[in-house]
Amino acid sequence: MGDGHLGNTFKGEDRVYTLKWKDNVLELIDQRKLPFEEKYVKCRSVNCVAKAIKDMVVRGAPAIGVAAAYGVALAALEFKGEDRKKFIIHLNEASKILSGTRPTAVNLFWALDRMETVLAVNKELPVNGIREKIIKEAADIQKNDLEINFKIGRNGMEALAGLGSNLRILTHCNAGALATSGYGTALGVVRDLRASGNLSHVIVDETRPFLQGARLTAWELQREGIPFFIITDNMAGYFMSRGEVDAVIVGADRIALNGDTANKIGTLGLSILAAFYDIPLYIAAPLSTVDIKIESGDNIPIEKRDDKEVREMLGNPVIPDFMPVANPAFDITPGSNITAIITEVGAIYPPYKNSIIKNFKNKS
Repeated sequence: MGDGHLGNTFKGEDRVYTLKWKDNVLELIDQRKLPFEEKYVKCRSVNCVAKAIKDMVVRGAPAIGVAAAYGVALAALEFKGEDRKKFIIHLNEASKILSGTRPTAVNLFWALDRMETVLAVNKELPVNGIREKIIKEAADIQKNDLEINFKIGRNGMEALAGLGSNLRILTHCNAGALATSGYGTALGVVRDLRASGNLSHVIVDETRPFLQGARLTAWELQREGIPFFIITDNMAGYFMSRGEVDAVIVGADRIALNGDTANKIGTLGLSILAAFYDIPLYIAAPLSTVDIKIESGDNIPIEKRDDKEVREMLGNPVIPDFMPVANPAFDITPGSNITAIITEVGAIYPPYKNSIIKNFKNKS
């Protein structure tokens, strides 16, 4: 696709990079600072990348996978010497460090598996030869992710074509350029709808407690002049009940074989509301987000994050320390509440198990 297909965020000097590999350094936009400050964190070590993932400097399943791949590349660059056996042990330890950062996002493990495969295939090469292969694979993962996002955007636009014109889309969390190598999954669909002239506006859930919608999704839309307004999470039912939502589009962190989907906490509630009001709900995600080893959402691990994220809002205390809180980062939306899963190979419809297996076979 040519540049004319892309929003302003992706053109020339105006482009905002979620992550950039430059001079053997990984630069990550610090998503904790947005929308008030555009600051980049420069990582020169695998430990820096692991901390950035865990602390949510970088977030979003595809972006986490790309960052992890570059984390392995940095580990390869960190190693001094020509002892191939020690080098391989060093890279395996780096993968272990990265795999412990975010348990729910399957793209993290998918990317690390790709890096481990490259290592296994090229283990007889000298250290420098393996290092070059590792760095190239990380760059390929980033490039492929961007290409996949473009395809998801186009396939999503086609999947929603039957819903009418001037669509009003509700989204939750951030599944945009900031959650990927660029363009986005759910927001990739939004961008293509806008390019086709078939988007009225976006309703942005704020997405407590980390405010990925209000801080990140709204920031992306604002930069590109895409019409939107922000609501608190508990307002979604109000707009649905008034017939002011045509479709819900969200991303995913892990999808089970039966279509059950782990996404940012609050997605389950949206799916229940959407089902009640007969509003289609779409998951937009690459096939790499599907974990074919997991039969259902019951087996997806759910990350529990620091209580501080609930107790505070943008650093300001809202709940005193003596009051107990809970902070699961994700919930599981059953496949029965999902209209379709939009991927780079097209929209996948129920029954999900059969459709997913068929698409994986076709891809291989």
